[in-house]
Amino acid sequence: MQLCKSRTNSVHVVAPVPYFPDWLPIPTKLRSLPRIARWQKISHIPPKEQWGGITVYHPRYFMVPTLSAPFHGLLMFLGAISLVLRLHSRLQFDCIDAHFVYPDGFAAVLIAKLLTLRVVVTAHGTDLNAYARSLLLRPLIRWTLRSADHLICVSTALKNVAVSLGISTHKVAVIPNGVDADCFYPIDKTDARAFLGMPLEVEVVLAVGQLISTKGHHLLIEAITDLRLKFPRVLLFIIGEGRLADSLHQKVVSLGLDRYITLIGPVENDHLFRWYSAADVTCQASSREGFPCVLLESLACGTPVVATEVGGTPELISSGDLGVLVKRDAISISAGLQRVFETSWSRTTLSQHARSFTWEQTALEVEEILARSINLGQAIPAEIGNTEQPMQLGRSL
Repeated sequence: MQLCKSRTNSVHVVAPVPYFPDWLPIPTKLRSLPRIARWQKISHIPPKEQWGGITVYHPRYFMVPTLSAPFHGLLMFLGAISLVLRLHSRLQFDCIDAHFVYPDGFAAVLIAKLLTLRVVVTAHGTDLNAYARSLLLRPLIRWTLRSADHLICVSTALKNVAVSLGISTHKVAVIPNGVDADCFYPIDKTDARAFLGMPLEVEVVLAVGQLISTKGHHLLIEAITDLRLKFPRVLLFIIGEGRLADSLHQKVVSLGLDRYITLIGPVENDHLFRWYSAADVTCQASSREGFPCVLLESLACGTPVVATEVGGTPELISSGDLGVLVKRDAISISAGLQRVFETSWSRTTLSQHARSFTWEQTALEVEEILARSINLGQAIPAEIGNTEQPMQLGRSL
């Protein structure tokens, strides 16, 4: 969550970290599970760090993965409130800008009620597309949305989900994600492939995302089997990490595709532009999305996309000049990739479209919402106008 001071547009970031103690009596087999290992790793994040000149505080809150999910919001509140009270007594915040409806937004609303502050909550995708389906979490999410002064959604599709939960449309603003043009930009494909050690005379498909079932990497792998009938030189590179890494590798081997499909693992953001530039197409086979940053990044690097027609994806891929929208099955994905290979694309058009989504514009529109929230909770207008001075944005980690 971000605690904001309107007089100077300063931001102080509080990003609570789950505390998963090593002494808990958990069987060895369970401790080796990726999710448990991930939370244990997170527990070692320092209590305070600097990001781009902004101080980020990491208070701890107790949790047991999955089992304590209905209590995560309350536990996050209890873990953060002492720190927030100390900061507020010194800095006198005007509002809270919370990202992710649950548990972060839930905790932020509790803090805002205690300190009589305004609170704006931003929904990014999974919080409404997945968590809101849970019978245990749905009431907590609905309470958070109704209690917040304003709600920001990164796509119209996500706004529609919020409205279906009973939230007034006048309370919701749609502000899409942006892309960092200094980090994602096109470079010569030949140079990019030479740097990465890729062959030149092949078709290259790139996938970037967590190795989890909702990202659909298994469907993309199956699509490559079909695609190779017409494009025998095609290569697929999958960037990301996650609990399905071993099973995806086994799938590749069982299909005899280990010469054509490579699981790269995680890659730092600063190096992704080379991968996007080296690829002929980026493919995302997700079952749900808010407003997909991966597709924005690919387009910013001048590379067309094939993506499943879910969530906010059609709002980004609004034209056939940007990529191909497909159904979520291997045959449709294969046909979409084939269409990309057989089409001439304007890298300039792709990059310019993506670069129209800037974080600077996002910041201006968020600032407008925060200002309206502080000023007696004014309703959000149909179109948010620009403001003269952008606010600094911190980001929960």
